[in-house]
Amino acid sequence: MNIVFMGTPDFAVPILEMLVDNGYPVKAVVSQPDRPKGRKRVLTPPPVKEAAQRLGIPVLQPEKIREEDAIEAIRHYEPDLIITAAYGQLVPKKLLFMPRLGCINVHASLLPKYRGGAPIQHAIIRGESVTGVTIMYMAEGLDTGDMISKAEVPILDEDTSGTLFSKLSQAGAELLKQTLPDLLAGKVQAVPQDDSQATLAPNLRREDERIDWSRTARDIYNQIRGLNPMPGAFTLLDGKVLKVWEASLDDSKAAVDKASSAAPGTILTVSAEGIQVAAGEGALWLKIIQPAGKKAMDAGPYGRSAQWQPGAKLD
Repeated sequence: MNIVFMGTPDFAVPILEMLVDNGYPVKAVVSQPDRPKGRKRVLTPPPVKEAAQRLGIPVLQPEKIREEDAIEAIRHYEPDLIITAAYGQLVPKKLLFMPRLGCINVHASLLPKYRGGAPIQHAIIRGESVTGVTIMYMAEGLDTGDMISKAEVPILDEDTSGTLFSKLSQAGAELLKQTLPDLLAGKVQAVPQDDSQATLAPNLRREDERIDWSRTARDIYNQIRGLNPMPGAFTLLDGKVLKVWEASLDDSKAAVDKASSAAPGTILTVSAEGIQVAAGEGALWLKIIQPAGKKAMDAGPYGRSAQWQPGAKLD
């Protein structure tokens, strides 16, 4: 049996490693091309490519998977099964029907909820308390294929998209390990998705990153967590971008009363603890911030050194 694995970010690495550790014959890995990263724009390979090279597996990196050359390069490995995990491009019909056992995907949500490219971030941003992974047969639509198996993962109040990525990646690897024997033996019974229950989790846009202080403190807290470690939530102070990487809720009566008499976005307190800001409902403390042109830092000491005063307005 020949397996071709398709994936790109850190999320997919434990899944690839599980396949190799359990003796599954991964003949080739398909990943996105190397991309420039950092301020110096250094050309950097994706994590899955690095893992594949470490494991001695050939790597294909087509710019567009729909191109005939890319499809033929995969056909060369005569795949019996294609497994994808956060690959980053829609798989064309010619690939879907190439392997005799089909194409399956490890998706980081409990489908049909959160179809799309950013399911982990959106689950936190929208205040979910539980998410999970779904293994499904791939179809021509976006994450619309029949479901093979699922595993739930709770979202803790302190989780960020970074910590949840790690949890779901490990859960996906374990679920695939449990699912593959029955799949290869032809014993799985896939279940169609209920499209009426579907929600979308599209790739994040710049406007998704900007904090709207008129929303509740809980909503803003979830947004900050969901955008950590990338791309980060931001606000403006004196017209300059201020990234917010970490915050905490303040639901004390004193904080709620103080916030209720201030306009949303107003700085209420600057102390060693952080920067307390009024939201549309409630207040929260900014803990880790990143002023324009600087590194991330503790909010309170920086706010005091910059002489930020209560009454200043974040926009």
